[in-house]
Amino acid sequence: MADGTRGAQRQWAIRTARDRRDARTRTLLLDAAEAVFARRGYARTTVADITGEARLSRASFYVYFASKEEVFRELAVRARDAFLAAQEIPGVDVDDAHALAEATVAAFLDAYVAHLPLLGLIEQQAPVDDLVQAVWQEIQERPMHRMARYVRRLVGEGKAAPAAAPLAVARAVAGMNARFAQLIAESPRERDQAVRDLTAMYLHLLGVPPRGRK
Repeated sequence: MADGTRGAQRQWAIRTARDRRDARTRTLLLDAAEAVFARRGYARTTVADITGEARLSRASFYVYFASKEEVFRELAVRARDAFLAAQEIPGVDVDDAHALAEATVAAFLDAYVAHLPLLGLIEQQAPVDDLVQAVWQEIQERPMHRMARYVRRLVGEGKAAPAAAPLAVARAVAGMNARFAQLIAESPRERDQAVRDLTAMYLHLLGVPPRGRK
């Protein structure tokens, strides 16, 4: 192997290791920030609080984020992405409405519970931060419009007879998820039953026949 090729591979390995380390550090800071914001609220949280939670230096924080405001915006984006990811679950047959409903409901509930305190703070900050406002609107609207498109597809394929317009069904399901997430946050043992109940109600609103019945 030529020296140049070996040198390039070594540099690639070094860069890859650094990127992975940097990604872990950035994620650690984001996780710490979300925990502190949830515990102390937006106004009382400081960069020192975040770095203390992460057990990193302030210098490490400023490698990745310019300010408390910036890390909060990144958290808002991360929460939005979690909800969008809940509609793209690998390994689930997209043509099986029952399996997809259960997987999606579970993923949405888990995302809500994981980010519940943060969502309240995002809503509070939205009126005073245009970037947070834009992400908050996406959190509220994008998953629902995706769901509405899915309902329309089921209707077009003759697989569903929804109780209301597709967007209305999507809004109802989103509201139920939000409410159940609050209950699960208070009583985590209720999570599996909540998934079953919400899935049943979602399928009923969709007008999807029970398994084995067409």
